[in-house]
Amino acid sequence: MIITVTNQKGGTGKTTTSINLASYLAKFGKKVVLIDLDPQSNATSGLGFELGDKAGLYELMMDENTPLQNSIHTTRYPKLDIIAGTQDVAGIGVELVNMNRREFVLYDQLQSLVHLYDYIIIDSPPSLGLLTINGLVAADKIIIPVQCEYYALEGLGQLLETIQLISDNLNPDLSVLGAILTMYDRRNRLSAMVAKEVSKFFPGYVFDTVIPRNVSLSEAPSFGKAIHDYAPLSKGSFAYRQLAQELIKLTKQN
Repeated sequence: MIITVTNQKGGTGKTTTSINLASYLAKFGKKVVLIDLDPQSNATSGLGFELGDKAGLYELMMDENTPLQNSIHTTRYPKLDIIAGTQDVAGIGVELVNMNRREFVLYDQLQSLVHLYDYIIIDSPPSLGLLTINGLVAADKIIIPVQCEYYALEGLGQLLETIQLISDNLNPDLSVLGAILTMYDRRNRLSAMVAKEVSKFFPGYVFDTVIPRNVSLSEAPSFGKAIHDYAPLSKGSFAYRQLAQELIKLTKQN
């Protein structure tokens, strides 16, 4: 199953969710590949992976002479592979503009990988450009992280319109798996208000798991580690463990 983690708004915990969901799924014995579709390449550095002169996402999408398997690399975590990003990824959006089937470049490349992995997790950019559209066209399901802050729902309407357009015209099987509340502070009344509004916005499509505001989650990427490795007993670690379990259960039902 291909799952794209997306929100056009930055700072929602999208990359944190991508890294820790992927690593916990692998910890539970699932074969997973994480695709860093964001030109900032934070998912790549957050796992402590250094691409060096090896092939990554750019070569996967834009270089026909690079074999697919050359872009896939193991990580420090068993069963978790990565298709890493670099600054070159920023140029993909420009190069895609004049290409045939420009929205399907990633989709076409991933078809030969689907049978090799239980989950393909795509960390998409905080935008609605061609890279994000490629991530949505390639996906079976979408997870939308929503930060528990004042402007949390800003732009979500446009994101859902884009998802609907892609579903109507490019990927009829695309659907939202759920919204996940991130950076939740139980001491803050605003968090509870946002949670209530998100439930109205996505009736029946909000994960039971809530990701708390947690210092360890912020620190872990600077050490190049997933949360279960950096601070296994933290609240953030327990939350992403629960999210992975919930996801496995949900995807078994679908």
